[in-house]
Amino acid sequence: MKASAALAPALRDASRLVARVAAGRSLSEELAAVPASGASRAALLDIAHGTLRRYGRVQAIVAALSKRRAPDPALEALLWCALYALESERYAEYTVVDQAVRACGLLERWSAKGYVNALLRNFARERRSLERRLEADPQARYQHPLWWIEIVRAAWPEAWQAALAAANVAPPMCLRVNRRRASADAYAARLAEAGIAGRRIGADGVLLEEPLPVQRLPGFAEGEVSVQDAGAQRAADCLELRDGQRVLDACAAPGGKAAHLLERSDIELTALDVDAARLARVAANLERLGLRARLEAVDAVQFAERHAERRFERVLLDAPCSGSGVARRHPDIKWLRRRSDLAGFAQRQGRLLDALWRLVAPGGKLLYVTCSIFPQENGDVIDAFVSRSPDARRAPLADGKPAQWLPDAEHDGFYYALIEKQA
Repeated sequence: MKASAALAPALRDASRLVARVAAGRSLSEELAAVPASGASRAALLDIAHGTLRRYGRVQAIVAALSKRRAPDPALEALLWCALYALESERYAEYTVVDQAVRACGLLERWSAKGYVNALLRNFARERRSLERRLEADPQARYQHPLWWIEIVRAAWPEAWQAALAAANVAPPMCLRVNRRRASADAYAARLAEAGIAGRRIGADGVLLEEPLPVQRLPGFAEGEVSVQDAGAQRAADCLELRDGQRVLDACAAPGGKAAHLLERSDIELTALDVDAARLARVAANLERLGLRARLEAVDAVQFAERHAERRFERVLLDAPCSGSGVARRHPDIKWLRRRSDLAGFAQRQGRLLDALWRLVAPGGKLLYVTCSIFPQENGDVIDAFVSRSPDARRAPLADGKPAQWLPDAEHDGFYYALIEKQA
């Protein structure tokens, strides 16, 4: 537990950001304007992400304790952030209350100091009775929208609570070792020598005990290692690559899966992304790793239409989706998404499958991937595609593991389906 004189500015900045997200703005877009480094950014990221992960809970607490009929969005967001800081146990209770009151002044809400002080102190006094009330409110208890809870509970009746709980905590940090420059075992030993605790996971991964800035990773700048979730690293295991193959990565940004494929095999890779700025990140990642691919800033459907004569032995479709499997990394997703969005994603995913399937060579394979845990954009989409495609059949995944991974302490939530084209 620590005291911090800098907490008031962090609460001010985080509350402004959270208020904008609550009004419908994207967290990643808002964070793009925040300076890239420094203690103030670290505190802001912690409070903003932590508050949004607990959004259902902190909302319910303020609603239960506040007697104001016309809430001030800035003050509400400040209270949400202060409640997260209290419950994080990183600061003493008196520090959070004092710094939240100071933040009122920084937000030019001087008259609200007494209100903020009273509500936070009431929370501390009434916490036990409040907990009983929160237990009866699914959104407060599970810290997800009700529609989201209903879908996950129906899809995963034995694991839904664990999946929701995993989405409410900070994500793990996993590394992918560039096997062209080092072995995963050797790199894990190098981390240990540097005093960085981690353990091997998967073929090329090292799971760190605690996240840390990439600048502290030995060999990062030299391209020896990248940050990539263990769930995302499955793509290279499941695509069944062989040297010399023509491979298409249809939605490549930010480039982690494309780089992993190139680290694994000597392939001829074409990587697409509709967003030129995001594709520039792919280029930068490949350059750092000493890898090469043909990059094109184009929509994958348009690419398929323009190059109907081309054939690839392997196609990777990391399809646009709800992001429900990575909500702990992007906690605004839980509150910006709507149930109705899923039908739109499924339609887009179906169009991509239909277009890209024409580019798969006879006997070739397409790997469909999402970072979603919703069947509506996973198994349902694949079942519909296979049923309308006479030359398509589902093939077993090479790693022998289930198609759907739910988020847990080791990895995010991902879905994989491998489809083979009959020769």
